[in-house]
Amino acid sequence: MNSQQRSQALNLLAAVRLLLLRPGNNFFWTEWSGPEQAVEEIDRICNLVEADHAQALERLTLLFAPTVSLQDVSIDSGWSSEYMDLASRFDHLRAEVGDG
Repeated sequence: MNSQQRSQALNLLAAVRLLLLRPGNNFFWTEWSGPEQAVEEIDRICNLVEADHAQALERLTLLFAPTVSLQDVSIDSGWSSEYMDLASRFDHLRAEVGDG
C-alpha cells in the first residue's frame, strides 16, 4: 500500500473501532469476548498498516470477509448498514491496492 492507501485503511479502521466501542454491542456470536478484545485486534491491524507490513492487507481482508466477527457484531448490534458502507469502502481500497 502506498501512503494514501495506508491513510485510507487507517481511517477505515478508526471508524470500525468507534462502532465496536458503542455501548450495547452484542458480541455473543463473535470470536471476541467483548469490545476490549475486538479493539485490540483492530489496533494490531492498525500497527501492521502503519508499519506497511506485508500482512496488513490480508488481515484487513479477513476482517471484512463475509460471516466473520465484524459482520456478526454489526448485525446483532443494529449497525449492519454502517458495516456495509465500511465494507464497500474496503472493497474499493482493496481493488485500488490490487491495481497498484
